[in-house]
Amino acid sequence: MADLSKTQPVIGIFASDKGPGDPERASLMSQTGTLFARRGAQLLCLWENGVCPLPLMTAARTAGGPVSILADEEVSVPPTLAGVPVRVVEDRAARHALLAEEAQVLLALPGSLASASSLFGAWAAGQGKPKPVVMLNRHRAFEVVKGFAGDVLSHSVAGYDRNIQFADNVEDLWHKVSWVLERR
Repeated sequence: MADLSKTQPVIGIFASDKGPGDPERASLMSQTGTLFARRGAQLLCLWENGVCPLPLMTAARTAGGPVSILADEEVSVPPTLAGVPVRVVEDRAARHALLAEEAQVLLALPGSLASASSLFGAWAAGQGKPKPVVMLNRHRAFEVVKGFAGDVLSHSVAGYDRNIQFADNVEDLWHKVSWVLERR
């Protein structure tokens, strides 16, 4: 497998620790942020309506990884993220399109419906060929999307099975991201 730390891939992150749901989300985000930072990934995080992957960004920064934020006008960065580059793009569709343009792969962690909706917005906004997507299917969080991919995308998106991947744990998540990046 290629050493991706030399190329510093840009990973677009979709995750949230807001709202009801799995109590281990913050832990998964911290593990992901730490692992991806140590492997040399640049994390491009979405911040919309106060929803952001704060534990992921904090862990990545603590591990020495580069993090940047694409946000709406309501962004309020806490002191723990002082110095993180923040770009405000007021229009939601434009924000998603910019994230899709800059990221080499889109990564989704179990979170809120808002983060899943944003993931779809960015994926659909991809100019020409949609970006590969890797989802952490912890506790079957993306099982519906997995079924949709098999039932709908398989008939309409060429190579969907190479560009939409589901991981079982954080280490597997890195391996799937590495795999889709090597094939691009």
